[in-house]
Amino acid sequence: MNFNPNVRSSLSYYTLQNKKLLYHLLLQTSAATLLAVARDPKHLGAEIGFFSVLHTWNQKLEHHPHVHCVVPAGGLSLDRTHWIQPRYPFFLPVKVLSRVFRGKFVAALKRNFRQGKLGFHGNLKPLAYPKVFFTWIRTLFRNDWHVYSKRPFGGAEHALRYLGHYTHRVAIANHRLVSLADDQVTFRWRDSAHHNEPKLMALALDEFLRRFLLHLLPKGFVRIRHFGFLANRRRTALLPLCYRLLDAEPPSQSEPEASPAKQPNPLWRCPKCGGPMVVIERLTAAQLQLRSPPFLAGAAA
Repeated sequence: MNFNPNVRSSLSYYTLQNKKLLYHLLLQTSAATLLAVARDPKHLGAEIGFFSVLHTWNQKLEHHPHVHCVVPAGGLSLDRTHWIQPRYPFFLPVKVLSRVFRGKFVAALKRNFRQGKLGFHGNLKPLAYPKVFFTWIRTLFRNDWHVYSKRPFGGAEHALRYLGHYTHRVAIANHRLVSLADDQVTFRWRDSAHHNEPKLMALALDEFLRRFLLHLLPKGFVRIRHFGFLANRRRTALLPLCYRLLDAEPPSQSEPEASPAKQPNPLWRCPKCGGPMVVIERLTAAQLQLRSPPFLAGAAA
C-alpha cells in the first residue's frame, strides 16, 4: 500500500524546508488513516498491524515523498477473540483511504502552523502570514491524493526477500549507473507513464548530485516504523494471539541463546554499535611496524 500526497507546486518545496516535521507527519497520518479506516465496522472492524517505509524519490531522482505500508490481509477483532478477514478483494477502499489521509495530513499542517513549528524561507516566506497560509491550504483540496493498494506478488518468503532489499535502498542503486563522462552522469530509469519502459537519462554532474542530496534524511530520523499490533510496545503480547487465532505456528528461534561461558568478552565488542568483533588476523610487532605509515621527520616539529 502506497500513500502519496499531492506534491505539486509549493508543497514539495515546503516539505524540503521542513523535512523532519513533514516526513514525520506523512508517516503518522498515513498510519492513523489505516488504523482508523480498518477499525470502522463499515469496512473491516478490526485492529490491524503493519510497518511503513518512507521513500522520497522517483525513478528520475526527483523529490517525491511517499510511504509504503506492508499490511497483513486482516486483523484482530476489537474484542480480540477472533481474526477478521477482509470483505473486499482490495482489503480497504482506496477512495476512502485517500480522502481520510488528505484530511488528516492537512489538519496536521494547520495544527503545526498554529503552534509555530513550521519554517518558511526564500520564495515561501509569504506563507508565514496566516491569511496566505490558509488560502494555500485550501488549494490542496483541488486535487485527489493517492493511496495505491495491491496484492503481494508472491508468498511470504518472496515478500521477505524483496523487502530485505527494498527497505534499505538508497535513492539510486549502483546497477542503474551507466557512465560518468564529460561531467555528465548517465543512469537507467523506468518510465511509469509508458508501461515502465526502460530509458536512459543524462544529467550534468552538479544536477545529479543536487538530486541525490535531496534525499538525505535529517539526522536520527527513523524511516521504518511499526504500527498497530506490530508496534514495538505491543507486538510481544499481540503477535502470539494473532498466531493462535490463525492456527499458525509462530516462527521458531533457530539460534539458541549463547551460554554465559560463551558470551564474548566486553573488550571484543565494537565501541560504536556494541556488536561482537571477530579476530581476522593477529600481527606481530614486526608486522605492525612494516604496515605502519612511514615516519615523517617533520611530523614532531
